[in-house]
Amino acid sequence: MLPTHHRRVTAACAAFAAAGALVLAGLSGTASAQTDPSASPSLSPAESAAVSKTSPGVLQAMQRDLGLTSAQAKARLVNEAEAGAVAGSLHQALGGTFAGAWVHGTTSDRLTVATTDASEVPAIEARGARAKVVRHTTGQLDAAKAKLDRAAEGTATRDAPVWYVDVRSNAVVVRAVEASAADRLVAAAGVDSSLVRVAKAKERPRPFYDLVGGEAYYMGGGRCSIGFPVTKGTQQGFATAGHCGRAGTATSGYNQVAQGTFQASVFPGRDMAWVATNSQWTATPYVKGQGGQRIGVGGSTQSPVGASICRSGSTTGWHCGTISQHNTSVTYPEGTISGVTRTTVCAEPGDSGGSYISGSQAQGVTSGGSGNCSSGGETFHQPINPLLQQYGLTLKTTGGGGDPDPGEPGGTWSAGTVYAAGDTVTYGGSTYRCLQPHQAQPGWEPPNTPALWQQA
Repeated sequence: MLPTHHRRVTAACAAFAAAGALVLAGLSGTASAQTDPSASPSLSPAESAAVSKTSPGVLQAMQRDLGLTSAQAKARLVNEAEAGAVAGSLHQALGGTFAGAWVHGTTSDRLTVATTDASEVPAIEARGARAKVVRHTTGQLDAAKAKLDRAAEGTATRDAPVWYVDVRSNAVVVRAVEASAADRLVAAAGVDSSLVRVAKAKERPRPFYDLVGGEAYYMGGGRCSIGFPVTKGTQQGFATAGHCGRAGTATSGYNQVAQGTFQASVFPGRDMAWVATNSQWTATPYVKGQGGQRIGVGGSTQSPVGASICRSGSTTGWHCGTISQHNTSVTYPEGTISGVTRTTVCAEPGDSGGSYISGSQAQGVTSGGSGNCSSGGETFHQPINPLLQQYGLTLKTTGGGGDPDPGEPGGTWSAGTVYAAGDTVTYGGSTYRCLQPHQAQPGWEPPNTPALWQQA
């Protein structure tokens, strides 16, 4: 957590292109990046949906923080978008033997998909991904982590403050300041030790305290950062971290003008909240980037492990890194929160609640972390899709976010609904299965977005 005190995406969209840019070779539906975006009619919807509206500020920060050239940053965003779609499709195809997926390489041009069944290797490789055969499925690892989460309710975890499912090492990792604390947690949970790996933690995470994402807002003597502007019906507001305020807490904006009131908040357990603003404030589909430049938010498709991600906050501004793990639990002095994402992006007090974005896709709001932006650190963010779903909010996007076209075929798919991987809907008389978590919006109907939906 970080307050300080006193202180409509369609297949016709153009995508990023760069001469010689690499994409995931052999992936079904992949289009090679070209030098002229207008000459890309076969562009995959994954590329269009995730990168066509990415702002220059995202690319600039990726170059600075990830050591990339402009062409590499563009290629990386295309590759990560395509990899997410392929990984989602393979997850559905493999079913119970699926053991995770991640991207790697300077431009994320290599996708690895893990399985516990060696007979599935040809199917994985046929999609252009590298196959890795491992012992444990993600279902087994997720179940083990859930046991740790339950055990943490009655076990002191200050010295074993972070645990998560690490698909790359095929284990549940417990990061501990004292190894004995990790042992006690694992024993209390009754988890098979073969599923667990203990890693050394140098610091104990803490909250980062202190209607454009990343801008400051104030509550009493503290300051936090706006996550993402949202709407709920006609009411405008923003998503932020739960530890920044409780229901009823009044806020003022970066200019100290009366702004709004916390409507709901959860912390610990999760770290989510939303603020309804008064008529003086208008929700915009932007995040504050480098030098105050506005970064457009195109949607909320979740990026895979290893993907690039950038953060905006009112203390340290704009910084980038990569996604380390999803489904992480972390213990702060106030208690344990679960279901957060761990990243290599730095943050400091006052950045709490601020925006995390991959390309043009909203990822989450800043929760907490360790270290700082001088010597380096790690952070955790509350994923945006569960927050939107919890409070019935609609993310403000550059794609519009209005009502679906009047001529939309009947079915259960609905714009504004948050869908998780594996969810099924009907649309136009057909059934579709969700591949990647996202909030639906007009233009992202299942037949138009095979990166997000697969016909069942």
